[in-house]
Amino acid sequence: MSLIRVRAYAKAAHFGPTILITTISFALAMRLWWEGPAYLIAFTVFLGQLIIGWSNDIYDYNDDLKHKRKNKPLVAGEITVNQLRKATFILLPIAIIANLIGPLGFKGGAVYLLGVGCGIAYNFYFKFSPLSPVPYAVACAALPASIFFASDRTPPIWVLAVGSMLGVAFHFLNVIKDLAHDRESGIGGLPQRLGKAGSSVIALVLIALTVVLFLNSPVSQDLSLIELFK
Repeated sequence: MSLIRVRAYAKAAHFGPTILITTISFALAMRLWWEGPAYLIAFTVFLGQLIIGWSNDIYDYNDDLKHKRKNKPLVAGEITVNQLRKATFILLPIAIIANLIGPLGFKGGAVYLLGVGCGIAYNFYFKFSPLSPVPYAVACAALPASIFFASDRTPPIWVLAVGSMLGVAFHFLNVIKDLAHDRESGIGGLPQRLGKAGSSVIALVLIALTVVLFLNSPVSQDLSLIELFK
């Protein structure tokens, strides 16, 4: 496979957000556990994020083509829809098995896969609904929760709240740049309904609340390394 083809698959996976989520999972696993499983957890999380990104570009292909989004590898002709669909179907069972039998464990892996399912559900359904923030809220809480479960701990409420609020804030900010095209295409998520100003205000409020909650939570206590040897 050529380097250009590899880059196309990476771009179709929305590589920036995918790497961000993968890095967060690695950092949290390092904080809660240790280096060994942290690398494996990051890898299994990465596989799930590929599924979300690829399914998004497959579903959005006709709309991206309509709006001539040449930054999309499918529109640019770097890979075809059939190639990306085939890669997605090959990777899907691998991602499921890797998460369920990997260091996340069955419980942690199932929780993380719930988040992946939310991402896919957003791509195919929720982006058209006023409930569009819900998948982001659930998925971004499921990620840290899965790592807490992997280390045999119950995720603190504040961690789940921080994850959810940051996820929803990202949703509102991420949509702003495409509001006009989204409305033209009949995409009616909550940000599209509220508009740029409303979405910006909600995102800023959520970020502010996240900072306040984080600064007033027992971070050092709850995000402490597990005792491997007692």
